[in-house]
Amino acid sequence: MVGTAALAGLLVMAIAPKLVLPVVVVEIMLGIAIGPQAFDIAQIDPTTAFLGDLGLGMLFFFAGYEIDFQRIKGKPLKLGTMAWVLSLLLAYGLGGVLAAGGVVLSYLYTGSALATTAIGTLIPILKDDGELKTRFGTFLLAGGAMGEFGPILLITLILSTANPLHEAAVLVAFVAAAVFTGLLAVRSAWKGWPLIEKTLETSSQLAVRLAVVLVFGLAALAADLGLDLLLGGFVAGMITRFAVRDREVSVLDSKLTAVGYGLLIPFFFITSGMNFDLDALTGSLDAVLKMLMFVALFLVVRGVPALLLYREAIPELRDRIALAFYFGTQLPLVVAITTIAVEQDEMLSSTAAGLVGAAIISTLVFPLVALRIRRESDPEEIRQGSPVPVS
Repeated sequence: MVGTAALAGLLVMAIAPKLVLPVVVVEIMLGIAIGPQAFDIAQIDPTTAFLGDLGLGMLFFFAGYEIDFQRIKGKPLKLGTMAWVLSLLLAYGLGGVLAAGGVVLSYLYTGSALATTAIGTLIPILKDDGELKTRFGTFLLAGGAMGEFGPILLITLILSTANPLHEAAVLVAFVAAAVFTGLLAVRSAWKGWPLIEKTLETSSQLAVRLAVVLVFGLAALAADLGLDLLLGGFVAGMITRFAVRDREVSVLDSKLTAVGYGLLIPFFFITSGMNFDLDALTGSLDAVLKMLMFVALFLVVRGVPALLLYREAIPELRDRIALAFYFGTQLPLVVAITTIAVEQDEMLSSTAAGLVGAAIISTLVFPLVALRIRRESDPEEIRQGSPVPVS
């Protein structure tokens, strides 16, 4: 499986001069190819499943780590929250129509899958293109954060439990423990950061090891408390960002990226491809049509709020269209939600395969469209990479 991850990187590098191709899509496609429903070269065993879970935790660590609340507070965060709530209402409404028509079993699970954004998957693309440093990138980051954090709370409190009140109480206790950890981390960082920073150029790599321990520790604590490991990884990322704020962290960023995207995160996407029910998707024309329908619904559910709510903040229609395509990009949470739904007999395998297939298409196509629109709309801002005040 390590060889598969390396092959994905080589393919992306070879294709890059002609096409901007997200490496996660290649990893999933290779996972499907080596999985039991294609060439049957590899099988999921407890070790690969464990590594896949660690990769998922690291993916959401980066989603939390890239959120600088000092930057997105105010108008970006307010608009991001409003956009996700409107998306959720649209998703449940459309899910209800589909359930009433017998197209899906549960409006709740289908709607929840439609109202997500793969900001963790988009961040490498946005960083490579210099978009994270722009004013547009600030609104995108805030909206994407809510499109990821909101669904994580849904999974934690509603979708994966029969007792939401109990889970809410446990969640409050977990957040309190995480906040305490964060405050402790900040105070420790202020006192010991110079010493920790020196280890970044030595074999001890203490800062990187502490970050990894934090991810695994909070993910394990979340799992023991009956919460989702996604929440543990996400909170660990936010705590790490909070601890190193106002400091030069470029070296730490590069080393965490090497550990996450170079080693652990590919395991999640490759195992997701290996678990993909290809037979359910290709077994009937109905399943393929469902997949194409879900691609359109991703863009409607997450794109309409971007077009409507950001008219004042982002006056240019082209930029709002680009934002809509970015918001509509989905994958990791769709995989998580459909897995839970199938396990609880709330979703057919063909519907789950259609949703995941649509998410793969969205990850492959939507960012490319958005990148092209943005480069034609405001190439100077992207090239300079200087954010404009947004509040």
